[in-house]
Amino acid sequence: QWYQRRVSSGINAEYGGIDPLRAVSSSVIATMLSRSFTTIQRASIAPRIFSRAVSTSTSAHTSSPTNPEPHDPVASEPRFLECFKHFFDKAAGLTNLKPGIIESMKECNVVLRVEFPVKNDQGDIDMITGYRAQHSHHKVPCKGGIRYSPEVDLQEVMALASLMTYKCAVVDVPFGGAKGGVRIDPKKYSLAQREKITRQYALLLCQKNFIGPGLDVPAPDMGTGEQEMSWIRDTYQAFNTNDVDSMACVTGKPISSGGIRGRTEATGLGVYFGLREFLSYEEVLKRTGLTPGLKGKRVVIQGFGNVGYWAGRFLEQAGAKVIAIAEYNGGIINQEGLNIESLNRHRLQHGTFKDFPGGTFVKESIELLESDCDILIPAALEKQIHVGNAARIKAKVIGEAANGPTTPRADEILLQKGAVIIPDLLLNAGGVTVSYFEWLKNLSHVRFGRLNKKWEEQSKKMLLDFVESQVGKKLGDSERSLIIHGADEIDLVRSGLDDTMTNACQETRKTAMDRNTDYRTAAFYNAIMKIKTVFESSGNMFS
Repeated sequence: QWYQRRVSSGINAEYGGIDPLRAVSSSVIATMLSRSFTTIQRASIAPRIFSRAVSTSTSAHTSSPTNPEPHDPVASEPRFLECFKHFFDKAAGLTNLKPGIIESMKECNVVLRVEFPVKNDQGDIDMITGYRAQHSHHKVPCKGGIRYSPEVDLQEVMALASLMTYKCAVVDVPFGGAKGGVRIDPKKYSLAQREKITRQYALLLCQKNFIGPGLDVPAPDMGTGEQEMSWIRDTYQAFNTNDVDSMACVTGKPISSGGIRGRTEATGLGVYFGLREFLSYEEVLKRTGLTPGLKGKRVVIQGFGNVGYWAGRFLEQAGAKVIAIAEYNGGIINQEGLNIESLNRHRLQHGTFKDFPGGTFVKESIELLESDCDILIPAALEKQIHVGNAARIKAKVIGEAANGPTTPRADEILLQKGAVIIPDLLLNAGGVTVSYFEWLKNLSHVRFGRLNKKWEEQSKKMLLDFVESQVGKKLGDSERSLIIHGADEIDLVRSGLDDTMTNACQETRKTAMDRNTDYRTAAFYNAIMKIKTVFESSGNMFS
């Protein structure tokens, strides 16, 4: 009866067009179904779900990237998971891999779906739905964030987990891809309720072996942050008291709970490093007509959360002008450039850009994406640049700070217009890169820089003293302090992130030139070939 109600109320919507009997691991499905209906009922109901799921998937596959539906072009766009598969297939077409191998590298390995009750402030019981998807185990642990959003569904989590596998491969981070989500609006729950939800979700992950330093390591995502990661870490440690490496079960933690300095701003800083690198490439400058470097570039940002704020801040420090920022409840524009810190303080105080003295408030913020600018940074949700607005995008460079912000048809339109798209699996990989550093820190049980900082400073001091004695001139205290400064943890983290992003950008550029393709396809191609090499060396590749 429970399952029949699900079907009649639209289980296809809940699962995002994905057939749960095919997508979820057999053990998890068996547990779910055994509680709800008999084998006979399963046999009679499953075909109905399958036919509905296939029809949804088929319509997504057959929609033409160049011929949008006239009645509603946005609604005709494929779902997020199908967008990922489209981009993957395009890159896989450049390889010589067998179709079966390509399919095995594309699909999620296992998905967990959980439900649990939580009492709300009114005394009623809310049933909370959560997911965790592990896309690939070619390297372990799996790695991926946990998001809290009322829009979370199975296909979104699977798409994000899939993207995570290739993102890690692009930047040479030795993880498989994973993603988690809880379908709630975190703003509607108190701090105490969010703690209950987080701890219950973490407990279920522990029970199903979907979390652990060597199994699956979550991180923050949309709607979550340091506090949620600290609760998850504490819950895991309570049930794994003998695990000396238990601190590494999750990343994105506060410093006091085993976090790492530089993790908060890592994704935004990675966006800055990527843009800086691409705006030094001759072919990018020739295609866009821009001058080298970020100084003076006009930037529009969609989304002013963690990623959008830090990206804007670093770009502003580099001399770029952030002329507009779009948020869900309105945008702000100033052609002379916005003061990022002042704007952030205003929004934290008032919850909106409205009445900010340093710019003009725009109620329909989505229109700001079509502003005349040099760089557009979508740092919000997926599918924000679509067939309905791509032709009106004026930006010469699109830096995808969000996951999946551009649909396949929009991608094709923008490339035909001559825009340069720096893809999400490359540009926003700063977060997982520094999460990797945090994981290493937790496994080594020592803060980066603790063993070598003073030795470096003493060595530099001796060298500086010798130089001063030879030239007969003394430097000032501030100059001496700057020269002999040893690397702190944040210095090492940012240096490592800079090196990682620079190398990944250069690899993507080389492949794009060698294969005569766009940067997204080049990044996917590099990732596919790296994963293929792992499979071959480990003996997991199909013959």
